[in-house]
Amino acid sequence: MKTHRPFVSRRVGPSGPVAAAREVPEEVPVAISYNGSTAGVLMATPADLEDFARGFTVTEGIAAASDILSIDPAKADHGIDLQVWLRPDAATRLAGRRRRLVGPVGCGLCGIESLAEAARELPPVSSNLRLSAAEVLAAAAALTGHQPLHDITRAAHAAGFWVPGQGMVAVREDVGRHNALDKLAGALVARGVDPACGAVAVTSRLSLDLVQKVAALGVPVILSVSAPTAAALDLAHRCGITVAALIRTDRFELFTRPDRIPAEARPHVA
Repeated sequence: MKTHRPFVSRRVGPSGPVAAAREVPEEVPVAISYNGSTAGVLMATPADLEDFARGFTVTEGIAAASDILSIDPAKADHGIDLQVWLRPDAATRLAGRRRRLVGPVGCGLCGIESLAEAARELPPVSSNLRLSAAEVLAAAAALTGHQPLHDITRAAHAAGFWVPGQGMVAVREDVGRHNALDKLAGALVARGVDPACGAVAVTSRLSLDLVQKVAALGVPVILSVSAPTAAALDLAHRCGITVAALIRTDRFELFTRPDRIPAEARPHVA
């Protein structure tokens, strides 16, 4: 399916309205089903959908990547059904978990049925990764250069994985920031990339649910061009995840686990 299409508009400015056209991103209902039972429906960009299903399964703690037997995207009357088939023991565990995720794009905790599930804790992330300030800035700059859908539409988020010495090894885009991160997670799992060897870089604000997803994946560093929430920083601190946010061309703010970015190597950090 196409990820964007032209839409006629009227550009209004000092000289009055002018006929124009703009590419806008597509978003379609995407159902994620496990062994024939729908677990959630989200609005998403119709691209990298197998990565989406794989990443969502792992980052939401539904099953391990090794529990996934197959992913079969199927067109439905009103969208796409991602049919994920799990090993029998994983499917049995899932059956005991009541969760319905029917929500709009950008809603990271839609449909969660208990406060405990919203505040799920994750084990500490272990990694020997160290980055210089120059590498933090380089990672953010590299993400900017790998966003073709955003370049066309100005309406898509991106999540990328940056590895020292290799640069940006994978980037995924979506109209939803959570979807972009899930797609990235799925891509890394599919390629067998060690999550402890690099940093996730995102274009969106850093909220609790994004940190949960990064922690579930086992990535030690999160880089964001936007700001974090207090809950996100609390969880990052408990999980031992480094958060560098509000990244600009020559500076950033370091919030948690500063030991992974040595002080002597930092630029003008606010």
